[in-house]
Amino acid sequence: MVPETVRNGQAALIEAIIEAVRDGDDRAVRRLLARFAELATITDLYALRDALDTARPSGTHGQR
Repeated sequence: MVPETVRNGQAALIEAIIEAVRDGDDRAVRRLLARFAELATITDLYALRDALDTARPSGTHGQR
């Protein structure tokens, strides 16, 4: 599950991207899109971790 702080960060970032697009600020749009891509990757890592945790047999949590 994605932490609420990450979801809230994504929503705020999307709002900032929309505003930069409306303002025609290409430099800000590129910077914000790069940040969004980074945040999306972090979100994917949370989902991957959760999937791995559910696939792991009981008693091996945290072991390799």
